[in-house]
Amino acid sequence: MIKGRVVQYLVAIAVSLATASMGTFSGWPTPVMPKLKNNESDFPVTEGEIGWMLASVSPGFLAGSLVTSFISDTLGRRTALIASVLPMTVGTVIVITATYASMLYVTEFLWGFSTGIVSIVSSIYLAEISDKDLRASLSMITRFTFNFGVLVVMSVGPFLSYTLLNWLLLVLPVCFFVACLWIPESPYYHLKEGRVNRAREGLSRLKGKSGEELESHLNELQADVRKEMQKSSSVFELFSGKQYRRAIIIAVGLKITQILTGTVTIKQYLGLIIKESQMSISYSTALLVFAAVIFVVSFMTSFFVDRVGRVPLLTYSYFGTGVTLVVVGIYFYFQANKQYSAESWLQPFSYVAFIGIILANVISTIGFNSITTVVHSEIFPLNVKSVAMTSLNILGGCLGMVVARGYELIKRISGQHGVFFFFAVISFAGAIFSFFVVPETRGKTLKEIQVILQGELYDVNEDVIIKKDLSKNNGDVENGDVELKALNTKLNE
Repeated sequence: MIKGRVVQYLVAIAVSLATASMGTFSGWPTPVMPKLKNNESDFPVTEGEIGWMLASVSPGFLAGSLVTSFISDTLGRRTALIASVLPMTVGTVIVITATYASMLYVTEFLWGFSTGIVSIVSSIYLAEISDKDLRASLSMITRFTFNFGVLVVMSVGPFLSYTLLNWLLLVLPVCFFVACLWIPESPYYHLKEGRVNRAREGLSRLKGKSGEELESHLNELQADVRKEMQKSSSVFELFSGKQYRRAIIIAVGLKITQILTGTVTIKQYLGLIIKESQMSISYSTALLVFAAVIFVVSFMTSFFVDRVGRVPLLTYSYFGTGVTLVVVGIYFYFQANKQYSAESWLQPFSYVAFIGIILANVISTIGFNSITTVVHSEIFPLNVKSVAMTSLNILGGCLGMVVARGYELIKRISGQHGVFFFFAVISFAGAIFSFFVVPETRGKTLKEIQVILQGELYDVNEDVIIKKDLSKNNGDVENGDVELKALNTKLNE
């Protein structure tokens, strides 16, 4: 058992090299934009072209999300992860050899494409290979390495040349490819494809079990997979099946509140916000402090997630984020009001905005920004998991573009304080939604979670499959019906 847990941690570390790569790609524009404006590249780049470069990420993310379901369900989770190295590497080679600004658009598109794949498949894969009490902790490793990637590129980027920085981006994708060559395929996927022996081998490596204990676990997984795969894996099945409705409501509600709290958008506009707050700290220093704090805090997430539980973390983190955003909004309200902006008493509070934004990101990193993905990977059954995660990624990408564009619109209408008050309201709504709607999944198997979400519908589906199996094994439909009636009588007692 201990050996199996060590293997699970090693697998999670191998997968996390992909999210570390994603972090470097996400943080790359921050130190690179000043270099491009200072003509440190081999070709001229205008501000408009920089804007198009940044805008190319979202279409790539959506495209990668769309193909993920097919690759993951057809070729396997492991193959999909390894395949994500191709767009990562090609995108990096293009930026190294770029001679035109338009080539940077292609790079950002390909990086977004690989991010769309990894963000879905890594969550599914880790949820399927991990023990129930390790599931969230292993997922948090990927969040930690993402923040580590951001920190590294923001820390060393300003001190390296444009060319050398781009060459260094090749290191992590290559390491990820080599590390993932030894990781096993998900036993769930092998069983879905009818490869029982390979599923047995994978379980033995991942769980450290053998003999009767291994066979018992394998039989349990076979029953779960067979039941879940009795149903279709299509988009129509996901949105028409009554048994998925509660999971959809939970997933969509968490995704909407997560994105509309604006933590990502605030980070993108951090430099402008710092200037407007009239705080005496440089843009580069603020970014370094911000990235370092978030990186350190990401250590704490794995400690809390399997000890406190999903629902308390979601509820309190949404509420805490809302409170800090209100404080930042109040500061900008006084600053925008001419009656107070010239007062000397306001000057000592110029750091409120920056500290409040850091606290909001600290709380959200410990809570909903990390936990939401874990919950999404837990609440959908195997047959629609890839389709559901893909749909959520598409929703998240669309909402992200809306928030990014809506930021400036709200700011023009109601000022900077109006933006933060809007984000705070969404945060409080997320706290209420999490407390009353989201079920606790900590310490539960994927099957137990489906029983909670589907209720009586799960029992009905299971009875149908039991009937089919009894009839098949006995070669007598009537015999199977008799045994099924006896089982139903027992269940109803």
